[in-house]
Amino acid sequence: MTLPVLIVLHQRQSTPGRVGQYLEARSVPLDIRRPRYGDPLPDTLAAHSGAVIFGGPMSVNDPDEYIRAEIEWIKVPLRESRPFLGICLGAQMLARHLGATVAAHPEGKAEIGYYPIEATPAGRTLTPAWPKAMYQWHREGFDLPAGSDLLAEGEMFKVQAFRHGHAAYGVQFHAEVTHAMMCRWIVSGQSRLALPGARPCEQHFADRPVYDYAIRAWLAGFLERWCRTGCGRDDDVETSYRGGEAVPGGCPGRGMEQPEPLACSDSARHQPTRSDAPPSPASTTSRQR
Repeated sequence: MTLPVLIVLHQRQSTPGRVGQYLEARSVPLDIRRPRYGDPLPDTLAAHSGAVIFGGPMSVNDPDEYIRAEIEWIKVPLRESRPFLGICLGAQMLARHLGATVAAHPEGKAEIGYYPIEATPAGRTLTPAWPKAMYQWHREGFDLPAGSDLLAEGEMFKVQAFRHGHAAYGVQFHAEVTHAMMCRWIVSGQSRLALPGARPCEQHFADRPVYDYAIRAWLAGFLERWCRTGCGRDDDVETSYRGGEAVPGGCPGRGMEQPEPLACSDSARHQPTRSDAPPSPASTTSRQR
């Protein structure tokens, strides 16, 4: 029986997006917990295949106890060499746990939308096909932790992806975002689009069909590699690519949504919605996504 992957979310309405889709298509159970709302984190990952900490509107620099507790908890997967993935806030938590500085851009800039990234030689060894740009929603970044490998870098925030040890990864970007999630984030976080460096709403939708195909393929290939270290089977790791997208041969691409119609109408801007990233009214001072 496949052990579940621990999924750590930070808002009641948040979902694991394409990461959840990939794991469920692979018949990997999801153990979803929200420590912010009182869910405990396990003392060991002996009963889990791995762990993923997702993003949220808060900052690793916030004084909240659950933030401090999550950062401290990362010692569990590191100590046990279990697969760990931190996304945006989760990557910043990993970086902070490892002693790196997490801070706002010195010029107050934010990455909200699609931004170019460049894989390093170590990153291309991990996954040879990287997208030219990734979706972002953040205004804090972090230094490369000591002893870590830089996998991808950007122009505004240099450290975009890194690996620490054999099985711990942090990515600043949001390859997991579905079309529906992007729409919700834009609606609920519309005020963030006015921040220096942020892309306007229309550009999010114009850029998505340009970059998303390659992003989905990259995520499938990355998760396959990540799963090999704990939540997959060695006889199910062959990856083939068709038109730049990973497809069954192993598991890449299965269960991941197909491209959807894109628009940025006034009705899309103002319809009632949920959001996985922008802050709720109670979190308007947050600095993350």
